[in-house]
Amino acid sequence: MRILVTGAAGFIGSHFARLLLSQYPTDEVVVFDKLTYAGNLDNLKDLKANPKYSFVKADICDKDAVAKAMKGCDAIVNFAAETHVDRSIEAAGDFVRTDVLGTYTLLEYCRRNDVPLLHISTDEVYGSIAKGSFTEESNIEPNSPYSASKAGGDMQVRAFVQTYGVDAKITRSSNNYGPYQYPEKLIPLFVTNLIQKKKVPLYGDGLNVRDWLYVVDNCRAIDLVLRKGKKGEVYNIGGSNERTNLEITMSILKLMGHSGADAEKQIERVKDRLGHDRRYSIDSTKVSKLGWTPQMTLDNGLKQTVEWYVENGWWWKPLLAKQG
Repeated sequence: MRILVTGAAGFIGSHFARLLLSQYPTDEVVVFDKLTYAGNLDNLKDLKANPKYSFVKADICDKDAVAKAMKGCDAIVNFAAETHVDRSIEAAGDFVRTDVLGTYTLLEYCRRNDVPLLHISTDEVYGSIAKGSFTEESNIEPNSPYSASKAGGDMQVRAFVQTYGVDAKITRSSNNYGPYQYPEKLIPLFVTNLIQKKKVPLYGDGLNVRDWLYVVDNCRAIDLVLRKGKKGEVYNIGGSNERTNLEITMSILKLMGHSGADAEKQIERVKDRLGHDRRYSIDSTKVSKLGWTPQMTLDNGLKQTVEWYVENGWWWKPLLAKQG
């Protein structure tokens, strides 16, 4: 099987490419990435010598580049997206272009060439929920420009399945964490700040709830959906690790050697994010029926992730230097 993996120089996509090449020695992976600020070839450094790996620098909105890269490929897995909520609040247009128009461009190729597509989405498209968990049948009610752009891409996928019969599927995962995550997200931001003797900026009261999923567990589920999922279906992928942002912050501080009053001193309370969803929660029963269960506990995953950032300054320090 030869698979085009878009956005695979990013966080989750690079882990997925690595999983494919380690689990399926006969598979070939074509990484297709525009290399925006969050796309980083260092995420794929260990794959460069693999003869089954190749890289194409291009934009998913470029239909000619997509067609050229797709020669000989059997499927597309689309990770390419603008993903940071804060950035979407400042510049929503970039998100609409990549997350909606880019998805449409891929779907058009799939429609014309009868190629299957697995589209990677997020639990944020459902919006916030006070009690219980969202299922795949729940309404989508996005509350940020980011989640709205992802919802727009999801709706394009649905429309192409219903109208044209395109073989497409969607996964919606909860908050991923692990190595190689760009240091603007909560966990890598807080760890790298603490390494640099900086405080950690915690939004509002810190009681917003997220479900945390180790990135490799997500990639295992995505691979299962790719191979066993049904055409036109949506699959939620959650870690069953709901924690408040404050709880995650305190866990990180403890792992970094801060406790009690000292830990409190490391926290800088900042004004809450606009439109900040209170709680995300998704039901993963459907993907579990395909044979998936998460393998990494949150305690072990956080410990391994913190240790990775501590030991791999070569990876994140140049990224921070570019930010100025």
